[in-house]
Amino acid sequence: MKQGKVFTVPFRRKRQGRTYYKKRIRILLSNKYRFVVRKSLKNFQASVIEYSPKGDKVLLTINSNALGKIGWKGSSGNLPSAYLIGLLAGKKAIEKGVKDAILDLGFNNSVKGSRLYAALAGAIDAGLKIPFNPEVLPPKERIEGEHIAKYAQQLKNDKQKYDAQFSDYIKKGVSPENIAKHFNEIKGKIHG
Repeated sequence: MKQGKVFTVPFRRKRQGRTYYKKRIRILLSNKYRFVVRKSLKNFQASVIEYSPKGDKVLLTINSNALGKIGWKGSSGNLPSAYLIGLLAGKKAIEKGVKDAILDLGFNNSVKGSRLYAALAGAIDAGLKIPFNPEVLPPKERIEGEHIAKYAQQLKNDKQKYDAQFSDYIKKGVSPENIAKHFNEIKGKIHG
């Protein structure tokens, strides 16, 4: 065993790749609530978290399952569902007395127009004040799912590809060509 060498072991969560401490300290120094957005392929989650020295306190968490309870029949991991999750989380946060927050993307890459920023757009439309650059938000047409409807229209001639791509929509009983209409119905229910 060698002597004379001193090793500094990084924090466990840093070693595991679960916490980016430099980014976290900058967010915590703002002394505001965090609007935390996390994604996977078929699920989406938005939370409002308050910092506490003894451990963060989660005020609320909304995930894709909440959309199914409202009546959403589209995919739960796409851009329109991300917006609806953000809208629902923003409404619930305002009901709990949260007026402003800071966006926390964690280890997710910041990509202009992505699902993460669609959730941010939903929270902002709900009335939550979050500082952001307007250029990063996806266009309104993509938020409503018009890109999905256009793609479904293109695949309509090839029945096999259409059925494979939109099997989830067909199984749930919604036409992908009418996703924008369905989106606006669910948005109306949330604003209701």
